[in-house]
Amino acid sequence: MPHPTPRSVLRRPQLWIGTGLIAAVVSMLFALLYVGGNVNPRGNLRDLPVALVNADAGADAGGRHVALGEQVVEGIHKAAENDKSIDWQLVSREEADKRLGRGKVFGALVIPQDFSATVTALAAPQPAAQGKQPVPPTLSVLTNQSAGSIGSSMSSQAAQKAAHAASARIGQELLKQAAAQKAQLPTAAQLKLADPVTVTVADGHPLGARSAMGLSAFYYALVLVVCGMLGANLVNSQVDTALGYLHTDFGPFRKREPVQHTSRVRTLAIGMTLMLGLSLVMGSLVEAATVGILDMDASHLGHLWLYSVSTIAVVGIGSLALFAAFGTPGMLLATVVFVAMAVPSSGATVPLQALPGFFRGLSEFEPLRQITEGLRSLLYYGAQADAGLTRAWTSMGIALVAALAFGFAVTALYDRRGLHRIPRPEADTDTPAVPAAAEPATA
Repeated sequence: MPHPTPRSVLRRPQLWIGTGLIAAVVSMLFALLYVGGNVNPRGNLRDLPVALVNADAGADAGGRHVALGEQVVEGIHKAAENDKSIDWQLVSREEADKRLGRGKVFGALVIPQDFSATVTALAAPQPAAQGKQPVPPTLSVLTNQSAGSIGSSMSSQAAQKAAHAASARIGQELLKQAAAQKAQLPTAAQLKLADPVTVTVADGHPLGARSAMGLSAFYYALVLVVCGMLGANLVNSQVDTALGYLHTDFGPFRKREPVQHTSRVRTLAIGMTLMLGLSLVMGSLVEAATVGILDMDASHLGHLWLYSVSTIAVVGIGSLALFAAFGTPGMLLATVVFVAMAVPSSGATVPLQALPGFFRGLSEFEPLRQITEGLRSLLYYGAQADAGLTRAWTSMGIALVAALAFGFAVTALYDRRGLHRIPRPEADTDTPAVPAAAEPATA
């Protein structure tokens, strides 16, 4: 039979149609998922959690008690009735610090204890002999990059907008009081009274300099997922090579082991066992490279090592289950599940509250979100269980059980129906195994 020429191969419609369909599906899926999840975060923003702290003690002015902090809170809540983008959570300062330190809020707006006192002092007549300028009232905006840089930025902008709106409302009242007192104020003083509040911005939960500005958890999680997928691909090919289902090319030479007929269940068990061993190596090297060589900010190194190894193992076992169930298309399916759908729904860059509803739904079970939240707890929040670590371990356990059950159930079904990967010839039982040999690779 003559060898096929490149032209004869390229003339086959099946080659173009099959390859073209796969390429079209992959490109369309990645474009829709990657860009679709992040293309309009402000338009999709809903219920971004931001703490609101009212520590104002009030002040006595003109024979009555003034509580301007409460007026600021009422103004913010009134404005929020028609704008559902921010979920203002009225809490104490202590509770706000706890939520910042667990990634439960993206920022905070703090009304200080002396807010009313400093505002009323601006309107009070100042004796000329006193020579002291009143202390300007302040509102503090706290950011939280550990919960996500984009979410922290959105929170900061919303808090600053609310603070400046409150300052404008208070300024109008101060100007009215000055007019009632018939005080002749210079232009500079009028401008100061019109916008009297100073807005300060500070980091509510500071991170180390080597934390990628709050993104190190996401990048580390992505490395673990990629290692799990690549490890599964490597294990799948190496097991098939060892069983004689595939050949190995070394330059111009090809090596192929004799076929060793075994069940699909046993093949999957061999691959998963090998994946567990590789996970120990890969997880250890990932931590050694990031923490030891790159000096990434990290604590709880023992827990981080266990988490890294477990994540790679679960992702790898899940990928192997898909390979065993679907064959070659399983590799594409694993890429879609662990990367294409996982990255935009992870909430690691764009917060979940700024994603379309479809991606918020994906985030409930997509692995990258759970992995990233667990790493945030380990890297930023002192390994607190309620900062995402418990959810991450629970999700990992569920995923492992599901992968094992699915993989072995499908392969057992294939075995029972006699759907062997290579039909077993009757002569195999009587023919001795042929030793592996190296032979030149042919076209």
